[in-house]
Amino acid sequence: MTDAHQNFLDLLHTQRVWDVELPGFDPAAAPPAPLPLFHSWFAEAVAAGQVEPHTMSLATVDAEGRPDVRTVMLHDADERGWHFATHRTSAKGRQLAARPYAALGFYWPAQARQVRVRGPVTECTPAESRADLRARSTGALASALTGSQSEVLGSREELDRTADAARERARAEPDAEVASWTRYVAEPQEVEFFQGDAARRHVRLRYRRTDPARGDAAWVRELLWP
Repeated sequence: MTDAHQNFLDLLHTQRVWDVELPGFDPAAAPPAPLPLFHSWFAEAVAAGQVEPHTMSLATVDAEGRPDVRTVMLHDADERGWHFATHRTSAKGRQLAARPYAALGFYWPAQARQVRVRGPVTECTPAESRADLRARSTGALASALTGSQSEVLGSREELDRTADAARERARAEPDAEVASWTRYVAEPQEVEFFQGDAARRHVRLRYRRTDPARGDAAWVRELLWP
């Protein structure tokens, strides 16, 4: 083992987990459907000072079935599902077009909580995608206008030139449209809530949807071994 590797291991093994006072979670008092609990946990994460609680991991698979994952922003969570947006032409956009199914993961270490969502993904309407783009900041719009996401970049200078031009356009045209910008919604079939415990007696509550036509009654709640 090299000294550099040993230094890494020493550093890795000194990291603490959940070195904070953790909240309790009584799954018996959880609501019949996952959305209200997600809204509640999100608000509690914000109140606890969790940095960027609206970021989430988005996992998809490519044409060969190999998993892919990245961090994206949550745009909404409503009765339809969990919303996010990206270019339809990006790697994740192409993967979702071929295999429209995804898993989402939220991790809020300030309270030792995780939320996992799995289900099919559908595109929102073009009007919703346009509205999503218009709601973004100037910088975010400039990034969307830059386009070419996931494509090979020739040089940093090329990026700087393109990004500068996109920012100028975003300032001049705040309603500029990007044809590839698409809002998606992950429709939950399973949602798991994980509450960490210092004694490792973690609480895991999973919601499974049986019949979407039954509304909140469609959800089965199950405790899972940690």
